[in-house]
Amino acid sequence: VPDWVIIPGGNLGNIYAFYKGFEMCRVLGLVDRVPRLVCAQAANANPLYRYYKSGWTDFQSLVAGTTFASAIQIGDPVSIDRAVVALKATDGIVEEATEEELMDATALADLTGMFACPHTGVALAALFKLRDQGIIGTNDRTVVVSTAHGLKFTQSKIDYHDKNIKDMLCQYANPPISVKPDFGSVMDVLQKKLNGKI
Repeated sequence: VPDWVIIPGGNLGNIYAFYKGFEMCRVLGLVDRVPRLVCAQAANANPLYRYYKSGWTDFQSLVAGTTFASAIQIGDPVSIDRAVVALKATDGIVEEATEEELMDATALADLTGMFACPHTGVALAALFKLRDQGIIGTNDRTVVVSTAHGLKFTQSKIDYHDKNIKDMLCQYANPPISVKPDFGSVMDVLQKKLNGKI
C-alpha cells in the first residue's frame, strides 16, 4: 500500500471511492492499512479546499471559475459529505493548484514521456507543494492518479508550449522547431537539443 494517494477532485466521488476500496481491502485482510488521501482541487474551483482550510467548519458552495482542468470545474460537489468522511478517516489533506501550477506540472510530466491531462496536473502540482512543505517525505511512496489523457486537451498544450496563455510564464514550454525535411537537418536539431544549445 502506498503512503499517499493524490486524487484530482471536482464532484468528489473519486476520493470516497478510493477510500472505500482501500478500507474494504483492509477489512478483508488484503492490506494492513489505508493510505493517506490527498484531494487536489483547481484553485478556480476549490470549495473542498476552502472547507478543509476552515477546519471543516464552514462549507460554502461557489460558482466555479474557468480552469484548464474542466472536468473538476465544480463549485457545488455532490459527494462533499462522503469526501469529508474519507479525508477524516485517512488523516487526509486537501491542496489546490493555480492554473499556472497545474499547467507547469503537466508540462513537467510530459517531459518524462507522460502525456498528462490538466486534472493530473492539479494532482502533480499538489504533490510538488506537499513535498516542498515537507508533508510528503522523500521516501514516502506516493501514487498520483491520472484521470485522462493529454490528447483530450491538445489546444491548451499547444498554447502553453507556444507561450500563448495570458498572464502565464509557461516556464517549461517546449516550443516547436522548424526543420528542413531531411534526415541531416533533423539530426542536427536533435543534437543541439541534446547538448542544451536549444
